[in-house]
Amino acid sequence: MAGLFGKMGPGVKYRVNHPDPPPADVPPPVGVLSALANVLAALGGLFVSRVEVLLLDLQDGVEALASVVLWAGIALMAAGLGLLIGALALIIAFWDSHRLLVSLLIMGAFFLISLLAALAVRARLRAGRTLFAATLGEFMRDREHFRPRP
Repeated sequence: MAGLFGKMGPGVKYRVNHPDPPPADVPPPVGVLSALANVLAALGGLFVSRVEVLLLDLQDGVEALASVVLWAGIALMAAGLGLLIGALALIIAFWDSHRLLVSLLIMGAFFLISLLAALAVRARLRAGRTLFAATLGEFMRDREHFRPRP
C-alpha cells in the first residue's frame, strides 16, 4: 500500500517522499531547463524595470502638463480681465470723439495678441520634450545590448 509517506505496511517505517537536501558545498544543477529559467527570470526583471521607468515618465509628464495648464489658465484669466478693463477704459475715454476708431483699434490689438499667443503655443508644442524620453533611451540601450555582434 502506498500513500503520501511512501510504502506503508507492517514492518515499514514511515518516510517522506522527497529527496534529501543537497549539501551546501554542491553548486546548483546546471542544465538546459536551469539556464532557460535563469534567462526567463532575467528577461522578467528587465521587463519589470522598463515598465517602472515608463510609469515614472508618464507620471512626470502628467505632473508637468497639469502644472502648465494650471498656470496658463491663471495667466489667461488675468490677462483677459486686464485687457477687457483697459479696452473699456479707452472706449469710455474716447466716447465723445473717436469711439468707433478706438473700438476697431482695440479689436485689432486683441486679434494680434491672440495670433501671437497661438504662434507661441505652436512653437512650444513643436519644441516640447518627448514624453517617454527615458524609457525610449532604456529601450535603445537594450536593443544595442541584445543586437548580435558581427
